[in-house]
Parts: sequence; structure tokens; C-alpha cells
Amino acid sequence: MMEEVSGEDSPAVSPLPAVSSAAPPTSSTGTAPPGTPAAPPPMGIQAPPPGPAQTFSPMQTPPPGPGFPGYQPPPASTMYSPQAPPPPVSTMYSPQPGANPYSMPVGTPSRTAMPTVPLGVGQSPLAPGPAEGVQMGITFPEASVDPQEDMRYRGGGSSGAGLWGWVTGNPLMQKVVEKTKSSVETMITTMDPGMTPYIKSGGDIDIVVSSDKEVKVAAIRAAFQKVFGKATITGETSQSNIAPQPVGYAAGLKGAQERIDTLRRNGVIHEKQPCVSVENFIAELLPDKWFDIGCVVLQDPLNGVALETFTQATPVPPEAVTRAQDETPPDYNLRWSGLAVTCGEAIERTTPGVHHADWHRAFTGMSRQDMIFSAAVALAGMYKQRLPGRHV
Repeated sequence: MMEEVSGEDSPAVSPLPAVSSAAPPTSSTGTAPPGTPAAPPPMGIQAPPPGPAQTFSPMQTPPPGPGFPGYQPPPASTMYSPQAPPPPVSTMYSPQPGANPYSMPVGTPSRTAMPTVPLGVGQSPLAPGPAEGVQMGITFPEASVDPQEDMRYRGGGSSGAGLWGWVTGNPLMQKVVEKTKSSVETMITTMDPGMTPYIKSGGDIDIVVSSDKEVKVAAIRAAFQKVFGKATITGETSQSNIAPQPVGYAAGLKGAQERIDTLRRNGVIHEKQPCVSVENFIAELLPDKWFDIGCVVLQDPLNGVALETFTQATPVPPEAVTRAQDETPPDYNLRWSGLAVTCGEAIERTTPGVHHADWHRAFTGMSRQDMIFSAAVALAGMYKQRLPGRHV
């Protein structure tokens, strides 16, 4: 009779025969009762072939051979039979139509049907499928978005809301945008002053100056663009029917108005076109002291606006006035309005290095253009107040 050695307390080897037929060894699990067939060896271990029994010590590895003395092989029905091979590929798991093919690793045989669970939010498609009956996916409800609200947020629609509507409706943001725009324009015009007329032209203010001289056109343009932000200012050549050097306030005002009337009469501008005219004259404000003054006139027949203002008074050398009077013939037909020779021409002849068009800078340190600009800013401010729908 053979005693089985427990697989938990001994190495995984073939069943050992008894040391001797007289005194078989005992194990910690006890001796099997007579008539009990031997248990099959552990998986993966082949049973020793039948043969004569051999005697060996417990610590000695059984020698190879056909058998050992006293070894009785178990019946064929109780011997270990190897595990059946894996089922063919056709019986392996295959996903059902429309099911998630990643619900379990591909190639893993399945003996029982496994439920197909759809992938949850954030679940890797290569992760093993969940256990049967376990819901792995977490579904978050989608937030309902009002199409009109979404359009307003994107700045569309007719409501005028959205991000752009918030920017344009916010006084602080308007100031920031205007300040940024003004800084950029200032930088551009500082680097290239010739860009000023192009950057600030436009808007609903269209003014024609009754002269093509840059000293007048540039001054009027800068003044109106400063007051209105954007303004289109152009110049047209015009002449007056008074003396080249007007004398007195009435003559100066007459000369400015004559320049505007000439443009309208010749069809150069429309009869309703706003126009600005500048005419310089001399006046004896104090005994034997003459001053040069510019009269600036604005006419806007469409809005019924007519304005006049004057530049600052610039002292004129007495000898220049005396020379202009001496060079004017006594029978000069326009003597009622002034002199035939301007004070600037007389100064140019008597003072070397001084040009007749800008003698103001040489005597006062301020150019004639700056003087016209200062007066034109005041004129544009008054004009803005009188326009319908305008306010300061």
C-alpha cells in the first residue's frame, strides 16, 4: 500500500514510495485508509513509469528508471489526464454587433456571456471591461444653452449685447479705447506729421477753406480736428475784391466774406457748403501804433450758422506801415479798403532774412499759423455748440 504525500508540505515532485515495506513513513496529514486510490500528481508533473521499487532516502532525488521497488501504479481511470486544449478560435469571445469591442481584452476566451458595457466618460478604451452587473460609465447632463443667449455672448444678434456690446457700453472701456487710439495716433503723427490729415480726416464735418495756402488750411484743419475728433478740411483758391492790405476791422471782415462769396458765385462749392475764410488786416489800435489782426469767418447756410472771431494782435513796425503807405498811389481805386502793398512785403524789403509770409515769427516768436490755429479752435468750439444735436 502507498501513502500519498501532501502537496502543501513537500516539494512539487512525483509521489514518493515508502522507505521500506515494513514501516512506511507518515505525513502530517495522516495515512490514507486501505483501498483508497492514489491521487493524481500535481498539474504539469508526469507520473513515473511502472517498474521495480527502489529504496532511497527522503532527501535523495529518485533516480531515473523504469520504476521503484514496491511501487504500484494506480489504475488507468484514476491517473492524471492532461487538461483539454483551449477551444478553437470560433468559440472565443467575439463582440456582438454594435457592442463595444473594447469591453474585454481581445483574445481572452470566455466560457460565459459577459455583458457589454459602453465606455464611460474618461474611460480608456484599452482598459479591461467592468465586472458583470457593474455600471462603470458616468454620464454628465449637458447644459442647455439658449441659442439667443449664446448669440448675444458671441456678439451677434440684434440685441447689441455680448462682449463687444459690453465694451462699447462701458464708459471706462470707452475711455481706455479712446486713450489708446489717441496715443497710437499721436505716435504716428509725431513720427510722420504728414499722416495727420489722413488719420483724422472723415466724420460728418466737411469744411472748405477759401484759400490754398498751407498756413491757413493746416491751421483750420488742426483746429477742427482737435474739436470734433475727425473732420475733412480742404482748401480752394479764392480772391477778394478789396485791397491786398486791408486797413480796419470792416475791411478785414469784408475781405473774408468776399472770398467765400467768390467760391459760391463761381460754382466751386455748393451754396450750402460750410466754409471758413481768413483775412489779415492792420488797425491803429493806439496812436501811431499799428497791429496786424486776422479775421476768421465761418458760414454754414444749411444750419444757419455765421460766426466771426479774430486772432491776437501782432505789433507792426511803424516804418513798415509808412513804407506801404508811400508805395500806394494816391489814385489807387481800392484805396477805400486799404493799401496796394502789404506790410509783410514792406518788412521783407527793410529787414533782411525775413520772409513776407511769416514775419510774425521773427518779431514775436509765434508763427502766423499758430495764431490762426488758436482763433480757429475757438471758432470750431462755437460752431459745435450751434450745430443741431451737438453739445459740449
